[in-house]
Amino acid sequence: MGKIKSKLVKRCAKTILKNKVAPREKFEENKRILRKIFPTKKLRNQTAGYLTKLDKNEKKRLSRLKV
Repeated sequence: MGKIKSKLVKRCAKTILKNKVAPREKFEENKRILRKIFPTKKLRNQTAGYLTKLDKNEKKRLSRLKV
């Protein structure tokens, strides 16, 4: 079982996705992109991790639909 993300992290991630910033599958790339947006390290890392999780889940979902 994983940790539950706060509403702030989820809201920030949705806002980033609406602004057409494409999340990457790698955490380090997402962290580097978000470095300019978030002032705090903790919020940046949590959001980058959540975006990574969303991207991986989306790719899994799309691969299941193709089969």
